[in-house]
Amino acid sequence: MEPAQTPYVVVVGVDYSETGDLAFQQAFELAAAHPLSELHVVHVVQLAVPTDEFGFTPLTAYTAMTLEQAEADLNQHVRQRVGELGAKLASQRAPRVVPHVRIEAPAQEIAQLAADLEANLVVVGTHGRRALARLFVGSVAEVVVRLAPCPVLVVRPRRIVELPQVQPPCPECVKARHASGGEVQWCAQHSERHGQRHTYHQNDRGADGTMPLVFRG
Repeated sequence: MEPAQTPYVVVVGVDYSETGDLAFQQAFELAAAHPLSELHVVHVVQLAVPTDEFGFTPLTAYTAMTLEQAEADLNQHVRQRVGELGAKLASQRAPRVVPHVRIEAPAQEIAQLAADLEANLVVVGTHGRRALARLFVGSVAEVVVRLAPCPVLVVRPRRIVELPQVQPPCPECVKARHASGGEVQWCAQHSERHGQRHTYHQNDRGADGTMPLVFRG
């Protein structure tokens, strides 16, 4: 009797967003490329009641969803997506798809499910926030990359990322530079942020042509 083949297991996290749908599509296509595969779709429900910037709970937060409703919504979403993506497959066989609803911390639950199933791959989406935004809101994708026991594919929508705009120069800094002939670079307010910059002068050179250890600020 030949031993049973081990399926290629892919875990994908979904949150019903654009990036979640893209992650689902990528995971489905990657799983379908293997003759024997399983796609485990996980949606994590956060039961903690959110608060606004003043610490108050919005009235809409009290319409909490039950786990039964979360499972029903996920099952419906998975059926719809599998129907759409499966119709596009040519000679490939659609993978076995299993939905999972977990509670509380999305990144930890996605990584834990991957560990529980001995997954070969995890697929997650990212919104592509800039570093400053990630500092405050965190990134599920980044935490999954650190915690998952297998390779992680991070996908994002294909779009042009807007760079932060360059601000015009401070009028007071401009006045200070012009008034000092360039000796002073910043106004009193911005000198604290930029710090003191050292400027070398041609007449500061020593007899051997080297710059001094002590130089003008």
